[in-house]
Amino acid sequence: MHHTSLVMLLLLLGFAVIHSGGAALRPWGEQHLGVRLWRLIFVGASLPMSVLLVAYFLTHRYDGLRLWNLQGVPGMVTAVWVLTALGFVFLYPATFHLLEIPALLKPRVRLYTTGILRISRHPQMVGQLLWCCTHTLWLGTSFALVASLGLMAHHLFAVWHGDRRLHQRFGEAFEEVRRTTSVVPFQAVLDGRQQLVLSEFLRPAYGGVLLAVAVFWWSHRWIGAATAAFSATPLNHLLGSRFLAVFG
Repeated sequence: MHHTSLVMLLLLLGFAVIHSGGAALRPWGEQHLGVRLWRLIFVGASLPMSVLLVAYFLTHRYDGLRLWNLQGVPGMVTAVWVLTALGFVFLYPATFHLLEIPALLKPRVRLYTTGILRISRHPQMVGQLLWCCTHTLWLGTSFALVASLGLMAHHLFAVWHGDRRLHQRFGEAFEEVRRTTSVVPFQAVLDGRQQLVLSEFLRPAYGGVLLAVAVFWWSHRWIGAATAAFSATPLNHLLGSRFLAVFG
């Protein structure tokens, strides 16, 4: 395994501790520090780590072994972009209330039961799975595979962790949601516990998601230059040199 794959796993572990640990500490933080201050602390810790993860992934995405190469397969580009766009649609419910992220509006914990939540109770996990599958198929490297496995391990943990926290906060109200929804996409719909309401998907923000995907597609031409710039930074060299010094 290339050493950058192991660095990526360590970075993912650090993000998981910050993000899931911060979510677990939310009741304590809101009680002692206030709802808005705790949100700012949480975002201030999580956001830089997520930016570092994205930058490191993009910089080293072709590291390690080339396990396969499907980039020349007809229709592969279209499939990757369509499934990636669908993945972002599933990821979107995490940002239903954008102004709560920087605490401009008072952050709240809610039980969502409509729209895409009827398809899966954990749409972020589904969206991340789609993103990981498409990008791993496209890149075909051992680094991409290891990074995707690490991301999915965190999201599967977050499924259990999120259900546990919602049960602690909402009790029987959440158990009713659990009974009428599913983690596996469409499972609750197919077995009759849930019914899709198409009008619930007619929200302007879903159009915003597709617009964001279009912007990402347009900006991909600059990814090479951006990753080259990051690879030359002292931070990228420090991550590699520290890892080799400890484990090399």
